[in-house]
Amino acid sequence: MRRRQFLSSAATTAALAGLGLPARESLAAGAIRVGILHSRTGTMAGSESPLVDMALMTIDEINQAGGVMGRNVEALVRDPGSDWDTYARMARDLLAGDRVAAVFGCWTSSSRKAVLPVFKELNGLLYYPVQYEGEELERNVFYTGSTPNQQSIPALNYLISEFGGGYRRFFLLGSDYVYPRTANRIMRNYMVRARGIPAADIAEAYTPLGHADYADIAARIRQFAGSGRKALVVSTLNGDTNRHFYQALARAGVTTAEATVLAFSVDESELAGIDPKPAGHLAAWPYFMSIATPDNQDLIRRYRAWMRSETALVTDPMIATRVGLLLWKQAVEKERTTRVDTVIEAMAGQRLLSPGGGMIMMDLKNHHLQRRTRIGRIRADSQFDVIWESPGPLQAIPFNPYFHEITVDTVQA
Repeated sequence: MRRRQFLSSAATTAALAGLGLPARESLAAGAIRVGILHSRTGTMAGSESPLVDMALMTIDEINQAGGVMGRNVEALVRDPGSDWDTYARMARDLLAGDRVAAVFGCWTSSSRKAVLPVFKELNGLLYYPVQYEGEELERNVFYTGSTPNQQSIPALNYLISEFGGGYRRFFLLGSDYVYPRTANRIMRNYMVRARGIPAADIAEAYTPLGHADYADIAARIRQFAGSGRKALVVSTLNGDTNRHFYQALARAGVTTAEATVLAFSVDESELAGIDPKPAGHLAAWPYFMSIATPDNQDLIRRYRAWMRSETALVTDPMIATRVGLLLWKQAVEKERTTRVDTVIEAMAGQRLLSPGGGMIMMDLKNHHLQRRTRIGRIRADSQFDVIWESPGPLQAIPFNPYFHEITVDTVQA
C-alpha cells in the first residue's frame, strides 16, 4: 500500500487547457486531484504531520473502495514549512497551477488567514480541520474543527461548576497570534459578563510561536495560584512551545493541586513528545483516541496497519481532516461533479457517523460541523480519560456574542 501519493501534473494541466475545461475539473477518465497543505517542517511540524498521514490513508481507503465517481483521488502534498506566506504561495500553485478540486489544510489561524484571499480570488475550496476563534464565515471554506461555543465555553462552564471543580481564578496563556488572542477575548468576556468572575481574577500572557523559555511564566503561574483559591491555566499555546511550557511547570514544581492546565491545542501526538508527561492536566476536544467505540477501535487498528506502527496515535484534528475528505466525497458524488460552486451547495447537511460515537453533520447554513465536545484528563501514557462530555452535538456560532472587548491588564511575556 502506498503511503504517499504525488502527481506530476504538467502534462495533464496542459491537456485540460487545450480542451478548455473549467478549472479544477479533471479529465473524465483521469484522477481527481486534491491538495494537502500542512507543515511537515518548522514549529508546527509535530502538530500538522499526522494530519497529512491521516489524509493520505483516507484517500487510499477511498480509492480501494472505488474512488470518487469511479475515479481515483490523487493527493498533491505541500509542506509550507510553518511560514504563513509560503502557505499562500503554495495554495495559489495548487489552485491555479495544479487545478486541484479541493485543498485540505492549514492549522494556525494565521496560515488560514494568509490563504483566504487566494481561495476567494480563484474560487477554490478549503477544508480547515482545527478548532479556531470564529469571527469568520467564508463561502470558500468548510470548518471541520470547533468554534469557541463548541469547545472552550462548554469546557469552562463545566470547570466553573461545583461538579467540575469550582474554579474561580483563570490564567489565560496563549501563543501570540490570531486564535489565542481572539479566543481569550471571548473567554474572558464570557467569564466576567456571564459567570460573574471578577476581572482581577483573570490574568493573561502571550509568547511567540516557537518560544522555549517558560521559566518566568511558570513562576508567575505559581504566584497567581498562591492565593489559596483554585486556579485554572487556560492554554491556547500551539506547536512545539507546549513541550517547553509543560516542562517548565514540572521544573518549577507546579502541581495540579495548585494550578490545573486546560489546553485547547494539545492532543495525543503532542503529548508523545513531552517528558515528563503532564498527567492530571486537562484538554478539551470533540474526539479522544481512548473512546472505546467499536468504530473508533477499528479506525485506530487500520491506521496503525497503514502506518506500519503499533504505537501510531490518532487525534481530533486528524479525525476532522478525515471527516472533511469523506464529506467532500459525499458532496461530489451527490452532484456527480467536482465543480466548486456545486460542491459548496451540496455540502449543506452532509453527515456521517463519528468514530467517537454519534452523528456529525455539516450545518445547513454556516459551513461548520455540528460536533459534541469532551474534556479529557491526561494520563501517563499520552492518552486521555474522558471526564465530561456535552449531551449531544453543538451547533457552531461563528460570530460569538462575547467577542466585544473589555479591559483587563495583560502581561506580555
